[in-house]
Amino acid sequence: MADTKKTKEKPLEKLTAKELREIAFEIPEITGAHGLNKSELLNEIKKARGSEEKKEQKKSSSVRELKVKINELKIKRDEAIQAKDSKKASMFRRRISKLKKKTRRAA
Repeated sequence: MADTKKTKEKPLEKLTAKELREIAFEIPEITGAHGLNKSELLNEIKKARGSEEKKEQKKSSSVRELKVKINELKIKRDEAIQAKDSKKASMFRRRISKLKKKTRRAA
């Protein structure tokens, strides 16, 4: 029974940082495991095992979509300014600001 538990290994993503460090200590290619956080440990372990994930291209398309939304909101904001509706203008300004923050995070 004890052997079956050892053969079944949790996915790396579900392990804690402490457990990942223990795995990293067993791999000689990984140095400085103490100073790495969980995501860095995951990347290093996957790289050492040869199962490194490729970064998704989806982010670049989502940035484009966000920028289109930003441009649409800018047009609406300018219309609200022309109509002297300061509440709507400030609402659009806040939405634009939030979307810009999302584009910075996604990049």
